[in-house]
Amino acid sequence: MTSVNKSHPEEFILLGFTDCPWLELSLFIILLITYPMAMMGNIAIILVSKLDPQLHSPMYFFLTNLSFLDMCYTTSTVPQMLVNLGSSKKTISYLGCVVQLYFFHFMGSTECLVLALMSLDRYMAICRPLHYTITMNQRICTLLISIIWISGMTFAVSEVTITLQLSLCGLNKLDHLLCEIPVLINSACGEKSANELALSVVCIFIVAVPLCLILASYACTGQAVLKIKSSEGRKKAFGTCSSHLIVVLLFFGPVISMYLQSNSSITRDQPKFMALFYGVVTPTLNPFIYTLRNKDVKGALRNLVKRILSSVSKMN
Repeated sequence: MTSVNKSHPEEFILLGFTDCPWLELSLFIILLITYPMAMMGNIAIILVSKLDPQLHSPMYFFLTNLSFLDMCYTTSTVPQMLVNLGSSKKTISYLGCVVQLYFFHFMGSTECLVLALMSLDRYMAICRPLHYTITMNQRICTLLISIIWISGMTFAVSEVTITLQLSLCGLNKLDHLLCEIPVLINSACGEKSANELALSVVCIFIVAVPLCLILASYACTGQAVLKIKSSEGRKKAFGTCSSHLIVVLLFFGPVISMYLQSNSSITRDQPKFMALFYGVVTPTLNPFIYTLRNKDVKGALRNLVKRILSSVSKMN
């Protein structure tokens, strides 16, 4: 490994898949296509949720926050990945690495909590319909989402700051595509058991607890849906809940395999593929999952496209 004569290196070398040039080229092309798709898809969700009066409900308010999170989440990593995959110089400055750490984990932590909040919203809407409009009013929703954002930022800042105190002994090569806490902990020298313990505790609160709450709420929601007499009502409820559940599984599955598995059971390239999945693939698929399985969103998108085309034709 390369060493420097400072407490921290001026830059990190992100090894990525340097031993597989064909894979790097393929990933570069895939990211070049999926990143604009992710941005456009999430922007479309935000626009239709804001512009269509029929979508001015708590569910779409939380969905808007999820879309904004996904945009920031991918932007914190993908542009840097594209630069590194498209050139022979695969480096990121120390300051760039620090900024990426804070933003990536801030957005990731907040997304875990937002997904849990969205499942709570579905539980209240289906299982407590008479109390829903009173309980999930605009003031409560704003308060809840504010708490979620502050909590995500608090967890990310505390864990990243602790990780940055580790000594790297002058080593500046990271066997990954981006700067991530587990990678820095594994690369550090000296005593790091306290950092590993802190990461485990944070993961329990940010990953395990929200996932348990999501599964518990959907177990109750599923029972309530089966009791709905109207087949149309059951279909609509299942459609909404299944879209969110698919997003939950796509996001939490790779995160658990990355953060809650023991190091001995993780192969060398597994963290790289997992980071690509929950950092790129899931945010790209989210808007399409919600759009393809939701009649209200599809209708709002059609109306938005018609309005845009109508405005363009008038200008011409």
